[in-house]
Amino acid sequence: MVSDFGFPLEEIAVKRFDSFPNRPTIVFLHDSLGCIELWRDFPEKLGEFTQCNVLIYDRQGYGKSCEFSYTKRDNEYLELEADILNGLLDFWNLKEVILFGHSDGGSIALLAAAKYPNRISAVITEGAHVFVEEVTLKGIREAIHQYETTDLKQKLAKYHGDKTEAMFWAWAETWTTDAFRSLNMEHFLPKIVCPTLIIQGEADEYGTLEQVSKIVTQTQGKSEKLVIPEIQHTPHKENPELILKEVSAFIQKLNI
Repeated sequence: MVSDFGFPLEEIAVKRFDSFPNRPTIVFLHDSLGCIELWRDFPEKLGEFTQCNVLIYDRQGYGKSCEFSYTKRDNEYLELEADILNGLLDFWNLKEVILFGHSDGGSIALLAAAKYPNRISAVITEGAHVFVEEVTLKGIREAIHQYETTDLKQKLAKYHGDKTEAMFWAWAETWTTDAFRSLNMEHFLPKIVCPTLIIQGEADEYGTLEQVSKIVTQTQGKSEKLVIPEIQHTPHKENPELILKEVSAFIQKLNI
């Protein structure tokens, strides 16, 4: 059965670890080129550290999920993914939810918490964007160069298969259009009332610390920041021990 979003929710690939009855579920939201498999074992480890259940999924067009339900992205595609996530939470019958989002996934997590505040207990982000910066575009242009001149396409194809081309260019072409430069999600931030932990590497090649500042100063819930020296865009891979420790401490303080 096709959902209101143009594709069957049953065709979204999911991996779950339901080991802790009556405990929250941490839902992991991957980055712009990510998928379930590219999280490696980090979600399961965090679940064990926090005694929380874990759900990881591939968004439409990624990994083992169905193809995109649209032919071209617009400036609202991240908001659309937040709406899809809300529908998926109903589909999966999840009640107590903590969102952990990386990059695009972090932006989606913030949007979901703003639009559906009654169902999100907390948000953790890594390298989330709420507006477009020149450093972001520079990083994307470098990724395009690597995609066209190195084996990056072949590496991504191991995880995304015949969806690789559509997936890569949906991200790269959208973010580098003139129209996308005006993207700004700051007006959503005051609608976020749950606790948030905003993580970013000090050397993030896709965003400056202004992203962190804008988020933590405009959300209504208690917001904490974790800025890590000498770390780039993927803190959970570059220093997993630190992220496991800090995120576990944050979740423990939630008392849920």
